[in-house]
Amino acid sequence: MSVRKTLATSKRVLSQLRHDQRTLALIFIVPSVLLTILKYVFQGESRIFDSIAPMLLGIFPMIMMFLITSIVTLRERSSGTLSRLMTMPIAKSDFIFGYAIAFCLLGFVQALISGGIMLGLLHVTVLGGTIPTMLVAVLAAFLGTALGLFTSAFARSEFQAVQFLPAFIFPQLLVCGLFVARSEMAKVLQWFADIMPLTYSVDAMKQVTVSSSWTGTLTRDLIVVACFAIAALILGSATIRRQE
Repeated sequence: MSVRKTLATSKRVLSQLRHDQRTLALIFIVPSVLLTILKYVFQGESRIFDSIAPMLLGIFPMIMMFLITSIVTLRERSSGTLSRLMTMPIAKSDFIFGYAIAFCLLGFVQALISGGIMLGLLHVTVLGGTIPTMLVAVLAAFLGTALGLFTSAFARSEFQAVQFLPAFIFPQLLVCGLFVARSEMAKVLQWFADIMPLTYSVDAMKQVTVSSSWTGTLTRDLIVVACFAIAALILGSATIRRQE
């Protein structure tokens, strides 16, 4: 793995996305708009909104970056860009980690914008403070990026990449604890939730919301999310074929 080639890949991806205004709008604007709409959905129940908005900040970055990353990677494959890159002296890890760095930078900006809107304009209070909130949101974006890069290896078209969203993300969304406490679910769903990364992203945001100090549970959740993301990147680099 070459740092120079990895950073060159990241620069190329960011340069391409800079001219894709619709994708940038989807990444930067849509999460904040959804949070704002939800604020007025619960206009008469501000306590409900204040309790679920931070958890959504641990979900939206993952979903958005999963969707964008998988589609853009499939676009590279279908256009022949990936095939040309694989004929060059570049390691598969340079490619996958270069993409990860580029999309993680976008995820970081997305987290700053969404978190700023939630904490500032929407006046949501989190006891843990701004920095832990942003950290969880950035790790959620990193997780979505890694999972998007990994699952894109199993799709043959952008439509198939989108199909992974309801098949892979939605089941996690249902059991992550956003709608019902995990302890109240059937045992089999509790076991399923315990091995899914989105559970720990949501749980980390819960810890930030309800605790004014850094807890051991928060540390555990962040480590689990980071380990899932790194494992997905390693598997993603292993599944890229030299010839498409």
